[in-house]
Amino acid sequence: MKRTAVIVEIISTLFVILFLYTGISKIMDYSIFKEQLAESPVLGPVAPVIAIGLPILEFLLVAGLLIPRWRLRAFYASTALMVAFTIYITALMLFADHLPCSCGGVLAQLSWGEHIVFNSVYIVLGILGIILERKIRNDYQHAHSIAST
Repeated sequence: MKRTAVIVEIISTLFVILFLYTGISKIMDYSIFKEQLAESPVLGPVAPVIAIGLPILEFLLVAGLLIPRWRLRAFYASTALMVAFTIYITALMLFADHLPCSCGGVLAQLSWGEHIVFNSVYIVLGILGIILERKIRNDYQHAHSIAST
């Protein structure tokens, strides 16, 4: 059980670092981030909303991952966000002539293939986090139901 909890903490920390880094990068270079979103053939019409909403979402996910009571929901949302990013990148690679990267910071230096690999690693980590966090919760409930009988 202790090892499981440590793995969950590590996965949470990796997501926290990712979302803090990308959220802060987007805010620090807000005008560039918004311009890059506006260049997207898919997101262009809603670029102003996404430019504000995405960093806020990333910071909310950080809070959720840091608060144990909210962690499972945050893992689900973080994994869904990484899946959405990956689908978006894949769609752009397949159908768009111009691929603007609005990732921010060092991640903007990755090739599109490297983005897919990076995101896939985080998707696997998110799924593992969900499985292990659910196990921790089930073990906790089971131990408390035995103790109360």
